[in-house]
Amino acid sequence: MFNTYIWIILGMAVVTYIPRMLPLVAFQTDGIPTFLRGVLKNVPYAILGALIFPGILTFNGEVWMGILGALTAFVAAYFGASLIVIVICSVSVLSVLSFLFP
Repeated sequence: MFNTYIWIILGMAVVTYIPRMLPLVAFQTDGIPTFLRGVLKNVPYAILGALIFPGILTFNGEVWMGILGALTAFVAAYFGASLIVIVICSVSVLSVLSFLFP
């Protein structure tokens, strides 16, 4: 049983190490191509959208509440608000709506 745990830990270490080391080895001499650099720059935004979008559709069991909160965030972001202001605006709008329409 102890031997199985050692093999599991070693396997997880290898699986974690390879994705971290591979880009360093692959792009050590040539650098990252411009196209790939542009793609990698947008990955955090795509992941954040994928994490947030399902929550918008299931907020308190009401789809329209989530959509209104998202619209508030989009409008605040469009006008150049900082991230904390965007969050405060969305939370404020949803708090008021939750109070008015329980």
